[in-house]
Amino acid sequence: MPILTRTFIKTALTYFVLALAVGLLLALRPLVSLPVWAAGLTPVYFHLFMVGWVTELIIGVAYWMFPKFSRESPRGWEGLAWAVYGLLNFGLLARIIAEPAQAAGGGAWTGGLLAASALAQWLAGLLFVANTWPRVKVK
Repeated sequence: MPILTRTFIKTALTYFVLALAVGLLLALRPLVSLPVWAAGLTPVYFHLFMVGWVTELIIGVAYWMFPKFSRESPRGWEGLAWAVYGLLNFGLLARIIAEPAQAAGGGAWTGGLLAASALAQWLAGLLFVANTWPRVKVK
């Protein structure tokens, strides 16, 4: 298993555990008093699950299991795949910071950080498709 795949999968497992913890915290809201910023945890919960857990796991396994690109470069351009990892995780971590801060009235910087988060994740998606598309071919 390539190191990039292991990195994606271990990161996905980490986000899965974090998503479950945030979900538990959200479920406890009616029972305990939480700070104002906790209102921003609902989108964090969904992004941890869908981007952190599901998307990272899919990308990691796809990088490993899809048909080979060529003998010299079986998985496409590895540098591009690492860029996907970096952009996707920057975007997710930025959202984890910005959503609760915005819910607590954090100011204009939170909107900018959310925009940067969305842009980073969009670019990660484009780069993943660009690197993976040539591997989806007739034998």
